[in-house]
Amino acid sequence: MIIDCHGHYTTAPQALEDWRNAQVAALGNPSAGPKPSDLKISDDELRESVETNQLRLMNERGLDMTIFSPRASFMAHHIGDFETSSTWAAICNELCYRVAQLFPDRFIGAAMLPQSPGVDPKSCIPEIERCINEYGFVGINLNPDPSGGHWKEPPLTDRHWYPIYEKMVELDIPAMIHVSTSCNACFHSTGAHYLNADTTAFMQLLQGDLFKDFPELRFVIPHGGGAVPYHWGRFRGLADMMKKPMLDQHLMNNIYFDTCVYHQPGIDLLTDVIDTKNVLFASEMIGAVRGIDPQTGHYFDDTKRYIEAADLTDDQRYQIYEGNARRVFPCLDATLKKQGR
Repeated sequence: MIIDCHGHYTTAPQALEDWRNAQVAALGNPSAGPKPSDLKISDDELRESVETNQLRLMNERGLDMTIFSPRASFMAHHIGDFETSSTWAAICNELCYRVAQLFPDRFIGAAMLPQSPGVDPKSCIPEIERCINEYGFVGINLNPDPSGGHWKEPPLTDRHWYPIYEKMVELDIPAMIHVSTSCNACFHSTGAHYLNADTTAFMQLLQGDLFKDFPELRFVIPHGGGAVPYHWGRFRGLADMMKKPMLDQHLMNNIYFDTCVYHQPGIDLLTDVIDTKNVLFASEMIGAVRGIDPQTGHYFDDTKRYIEAADLTDDQRYQIYEGNARRVFPCLDATLKKQGR
């Protein structure tokens, strides 16, 4: 199988954005805002939104399954308060669940959390439990910066985050470390803030000893790990200066990178520097980079082409395409086995 571990519902019907705009417009007067029941999206609309987009591209590219979560830039945890985020997360997660119900052999959910700046992360636990236990989701997206580019929360190694980690271990699920829209004009959302966050998360984890407290915890750092593989020597050197263990012992039993890297030299570097066991196939299709590369004539986010062209053995490709995803997302593996796959 070819499992894409990083997909977002970027093509949801316009009614979803209209509902969100009404919610935001009513922040000063919540009683005037829309109710969740006001959002009307039919199954036919959901089908069309993915059949003509993600599912079409999955079929063209030969991808079997996508781990599907709400649109990352729409999470916007910095907007409103916890109640705002809680209502919005529940709506977005339900839509991903409905898509997965319509196409159970092609999509499976990962949850957006109702994070809000300065709010105790334990407030996210009911939504985590609902998505995993009721919706059959297989992971969560964790935003290390719900302030939207101002980095007001403690680092990921701080006990502030422990309620979420404890629930992740209990449910045996990983988290993808994924920020949302930047509201800081210094940082373009997808070109700077996302990649900064990937790099920042790795460095926070390097500085701490989180995995001594949570040896079972698993994080996927997307977008190829940001700057990390390119500066692997720097991070190894910093770990040495900080008297930390070698990175393969200190971090790499718990951290994984995806293949959302949109050119061949980037994938070649990723798979050369990072051990195959720590790389998961992903494309984030119809995401941050949607166009066709004029140098190749293919979509930038058609990452399967890069894996096929990389200097890898058949076993390494199997691990990147399927084996690692089954291991990092055991709930996904269990679902696939129930489906006879």
